[in-house]
Amino acid sequence: MNVHTILRNKGSVVATIAADATIDEAVELLRARGIGALVVSDDGKSVDGILSERDIVDALGRYDDGLLPLSVGKIMTRAVVTCDPDDSVAELMAEMTNRRIRHFPVVRDGRLCGIVSIGDLVKSRLDEVEFEASSMRSFIAGA
Repeated sequence: MNVHTILRNKGSVVATIAADATIDEAVELLRARGIGALVVSDDGKSVDGILSERDIVDALGRYDDGLLPLSVGKIMTRAVVTCDPDDSVAELMAEMTNRRIRHFPVVRDGRLCGIVSIGDLVKSRLDEVEFEASSMRSFIAGA
């Protein structure tokens, strides 16, 4: 299974925020949507950075109560690891484990076209395993 299959089921909507937005605005967006990361993009098409819960916690340790009025651009991760819709779930799971990250913006031809999280990948893999097990049970029952 690949990322394209996940996006076909999940959809391609990506929560984005501008680099000049405040951390307070970012926290509210994360809370309201129940998500763990925002793609930082001034035009909604490019990936300028990513802001995750981990970035916010790290910055909280550095800026304490001065964090919320800061801009997203001040604390976002700039070196974003992205993936392609044709990448396999197994490859991405390995990359997430090795890099200790939980979100991959999906980019094709330089344009943001989705996002996958570790939860999306695990769900996809579980669905695949369930299908295989069901197929094996059917095969054994029919033999």
